[in-house]
Amino acid sequence: MQFKRGATVRTADGKKVGTVDRVVMDPRTKEVTSIIVNKGFLFGDDKVVPISLIGTVEDEAEVHLREGAGDLDRLPNFTETEFVPSGVEETVDNRGAAYAQPYYYYPPIGVGWYAGVGAPLTYASPELMPVKEINIPEGTVALEEGADVITADDEHVGNVDAVLTEPEADRATHLVVSEGVLFPHRKLVPMQWVDTVLENEIHLAVPAALVDDLPEYEVPED
Repeated sequence: MQFKRGATVRTADGKKVGTVDRVVMDPRTKEVTSIIVNKGFLFGDDKVVPISLIGTVEDEAEVHLREGAGDLDRLPNFTETEFVPSGVEETVDNRGAAYAQPYYYYPPIGVGWYAGVGAPLTYASPELMPVKEINIPEGTVALEEGADVITADDEHVGNVDAVLTEPEADRATHLVVSEGVLFPHRKLVPMQWVDTVLENEIHLAVPAALVDDLPEYEVPED
């Protein structure tokens, strides 16, 4: 599906929800996972609408949601700090109207993403875990401390310093990537941006410029 910026978004029964402003893209597959809808008659805030709730797109001018989409007010609000421009140039059709700008989701620490439909999930603040070799199940990878971090455009942007995990689910949420040795600058990279994990290399699905633009991460003191 192509989503044009400014296209009208309606419920299945024809009520206007708002207009398409941006799209959220999976950096690994380049597929659109959600659209950002500017507030309209039903929404009080800009909303993130998952692609699973979209029924049809008519001539790129109107987007119709599916029947039974549920309570749209429970969908996550869009905030600039949780989404970053993908760096992909906007494409323009032959009539000169730009498509919606693609963004990547950038999860803040301690706030979960939503599972398709419904209220946002929340969990306890992640723990800062050192990376170390451990006895692991067959088919998994023991990530080495200091593993190289390589971007989609084959740039070395730093080394793995630590992993942030969600304690209750025992799931990694972010990588702490160090740039430099004597005076390291650290960046917080979400696991959603990771494409491949090897023992001594992490390959990201995003370009180096996107990582460089991330704010510096201050490791909390014990």
